[in-house]
Amino acid sequence: MSPRRASALVLAVLLLVLGDAGRAGATGYRYWSFWDRVGGSWTYATQGPSTARPSDGDVQGFRFSVSADSQDSAKPRGTASFAVICARTPARAGRKRVALVLDFGTRAHAPRGETPPAPRTACARIPDDATTADALAAVARPLRYDTNALLCAIAGYPRTGCGEQVTTPKEPTATSDEPTTTSDKGSPGPGPSVGLFAGVAAVALLGAAAIWQTRRRRG
Repeated sequence: MSPRRASALVLAVLLLVLGDAGRAGATGYRYWSFWDRVGGSWTYATQGPSTARPSDGDVQGFRFSVSADSQDSAKPRGTASFAVICARTPARAGRKRVALVLDFGTRAHAPRGETPPAPRTACARIPDDATTADALAAVARPLRYDTNALLCAIAGYPRTGCGEQVTTPKEPTATSDEPTTTSDKGSPGPGPSVGLFAGVAAVALLGAAAIWQTRRRRG
């Protein structure tokens, strides 16, 4: 193998290794997303909880996760229906019942030092003209909002932070909840992985061996 060919091979493999490392994480925002249950599926809500006015019998959900936008936002887990969630909450005149699914997310997307509570459901019985925010306040206090009325915490989770930008791996599947590394705003971002260093070292050794072999033949 000629030195020129060896160098080309080294460059090609190095670009492949660096490309894989660049795709290891993605930038998004850590926040509570808001959903409506339509039929048997979740639909991203078109209003915020402070303006949405659900009807009696509606099912709404909240999911805490990291995502870039509504297109890749994680949906609430669970399939409980209104009949199941509100089975023990009888109807009353002048009030409505709203079933809420509260999914606190996975450890992979939790703020540093916090552990998400288990997902749960609740049935809020509120006045007929009440909003989803009122329903949350009835069953999931304490709530926390920022100065722009962005919902930051449900039932006290998370303790700090609100819509901060983070770099994180992709959302784990529903069957996997193993902790992975995330980078909080204001803390050091993820450095090069061990695999990256190993790949670069292997590429360097490959190139050195090829060049040494070529010089040996010439000698």
